[in-house]
Amino acid sequence: MSEHDTRDCIFCKIVKREVPTPLEYEDDHVVAFKDINPQAPVHFLVIPKKHIPKIGDLTEEDRGLLDQMTSAAKHLAQKLGIDETGYRLVINSGDNGGQTVYHLHVHVLGGRFMRWPPG
Repeated sequence: MSEHDTRDCIFCKIVKREVPTPLEYEDDHVVAFKDINPQAPVHFLVIPKKHIPKIGDLTEEDRGLLDQMTSAAKHLAQKLGIDETGYRLVINSGDNGGQTVYHLHVHVLGGRFMRWPPG
């Protein structure tokens, strides 16, 4: 199976409710849930419901999707109380970018001071 195959994509399975995962947020285009390997006190992922392997695979048809993802991140940051102290949004793309699941996603990290450079 290739990275573009949705049959083995864990995030597609979460979207389809084939893998039970408590959702922190859901709308028509995106869902959000806690990261299973948190790197901060608050660490959740925002993913599109549509399978898009990585950011470079976005098309004209996907215009506005990143806006929807960041809007969901903002909503949850407010709900979880990290909006005032600050938080970090991270999109890893490709192997060298640290991407391990080939379904576009935004990491939202907060609840502690973030250092730079990150990695």
